[in-house]
Amino acid sequence: MSNVIEYSSWRSPLSTRYASKEMLFNFSDQNKFSTWRRLWTYLAKAQKELGLDIKPEQIAEMEAHLNDIDFDAAAKEEKVTRHDVMAHVHVFSEQCPKAAAIIHLGATSCYVGDNTDLIVLREAFDILLPKLAGVIKRLSKFAEEYHDLPTLGFTHLQPAQLTTVGKRATLWLHDLLMDERALRRARDDLKFRGVKGTTGTQASFLQLFNGNSEKVKQLDALVTEMAGFKKYYSVTGQTYSRKVDIECLNTLASLGATVHKICSDIRILANMKEIEEPFESTQIGSSAMPYKRNPMRSERCCSIARHLMTLVNNTLQTAANQWMERTLDDSANRRITLAEAFLSADVILMTLQNITEGLVVYPKVIARHVAQELPFMATENVIMAMVKAGGDRQVCHEKIRVLSHEAGAQVKQHGLDNDLVDRIKSDSYFKPIFNQLDKLLDASTFIGRCPEQVKEFIEDEVQPIMELYSGLDQGRVELNI
Repeated sequence: MSNVIEYSSWRSPLSTRYASKEMLFNFSDQNKFSTWRRLWTYLAKAQKELGLDIKPEQIAEMEAHLNDIDFDAAAKEEKVTRHDVMAHVHVFSEQCPKAAAIIHLGATSCYVGDNTDLIVLREAFDILLPKLAGVIKRLSKFAEEYHDLPTLGFTHLQPAQLTTVGKRATLWLHDLLMDERALRRARDDLKFRGVKGTTGTQASFLQLFNGNSEKVKQLDALVTEMAGFKKYYSVTGQTYSRKVDIECLNTLASLGATVHKICSDIRILANMKEIEEPFESTQIGSSAMPYKRNPMRSERCCSIARHLMTLVNNTLQTAANQWMERTLDDSANRRITLAEAFLSADVILMTLQNITEGLVVYPKVIARHVAQELPFMATENVIMAMVKAGGDRQVCHEKIRVLSHEAGAQVKQHGLDNDLVDRIKSDSYFKPIFNQLDKLLDASTFIGRCPEQVKEFIEDEVQPIMELYSGLDQGRVELNI
């Protein structure tokens, strides 16, 4: 029967096809509700420490039932109460009869709801950051390997001055480093909502401690420390500010834009047959065209990245529509948006790592494409060489102009190769520099400081970031689909 239910009802592809087990667990009901129970336990421990009449056996009873959640019982309770937190309070209390009287003491629903969200967000960043570092590590290795391989640069997607395969990869790396910094900053900026009460005033806790404001502050600090946070938000309404969600998802949306750009470049390069993503021996590119080698991993990244980039708009709308101390129209949206954003980011990072672990470069194809365009780019060098050999610049310029247009016609009108060099060699006017032509057309002389730029960038900017993730490498990514 379970299999019938499993395959006859819709489930998010993020959970069934793409995302990692650790990220799925982080946003799971098991993790969410066991974290609620831990938070209730932290609260009781802190209240006991500050003098409330809470017994050690009550806390021990709560600790014994942190993970054994009766989801069916909670669902029945919620159907009656229409309140998820109170449903779980009731179920937890039934499992902990000694502690029932002090569970959720003085707290509002957002004590467990919002604080759990912040714990989950922090853990989600902790899952993503080493994966992002893994992509950066592998891509920097790729950049180093091809730091001096000349390739056509493109502006407006038209052939431009040469660059190198490795230098282009550093452009990808540069944006990924910006994303690493943004994700790490968003993670480190997260604070705890703490113990704030129904509208953020801490009135209920002030009453519990007979007006002792200092003990209420200590309660806030103690629970925050137990939850593993260094700081709590000093002021909140019923919820922590929903602008925090904006800051978190802004970084993920920006990461989505980076990955989309990288994978779009790879897709274009695959079309040119210069670079390919991994392609297994048994992989099928098309059901109708057996010869095809589609860049499906890069296409998947672009597809999910587009979804990720749209999700931040939900957090903007939610924050904008939080009236006064809070409204509940944030709840359903956040249940979907926060999880999907981090699951989507998880997917694209794992897929991009898989791509960067197996990128295939075809130097001869790249060289052929360079050879098609380089003669045009080298015309100024030819003119300068002729002037040095005693020629007239204006005469030489006119001859090169005519020959270039003739060669361009061969390429564009007849689909032939660029024969500008052969035309120059056939014109006796250029005889004084015939022995220099090969040197003048050496692609390695057109790449500027690309090799040095790659090495300097990796040494100065990539390596210091990689040191932050020493020992956290995730290993190779194997995609099941």
